[in-house]
Amino acid sequence: MTTSGGVMIDVRVTPRGGRDAVDGIATTADGRAVLKVRVRAAPSEGEANAALVRLFARALDVPPTSVRLVSGASARVKRLRIEGDGPALAAVLQNIAGVRA
Repeated sequence: MTTSGGVMIDVRVTPRGGRDAVDGIATTADGRAVLKVRVRAAPSEGEANAALVRLFARALDVPPTSVRLVSGASARVKRLRIEGDGPALAAVLQNIAGVRA
């Protein structure tokens, strides 16, 4: 979702996933669309959350300080806010997720 000054996205994270990658889109039990993401880091002491932030910063070519965990710090489904040019970030996210416009 594009917001003023960036985008807000929901992700479902799989820690200890063997690699750091975005694996497409999934639908949660309540019908929300989320990006499926896996990270190599373990879910202890915030390591998986930090790896998630680094993954999106690298993929979107923004500084890690522009990626902020808004909710879900200890949950599998998390919400991220990424600061920057919203439409440009949304386009890159669609490409990463394999969504055709």
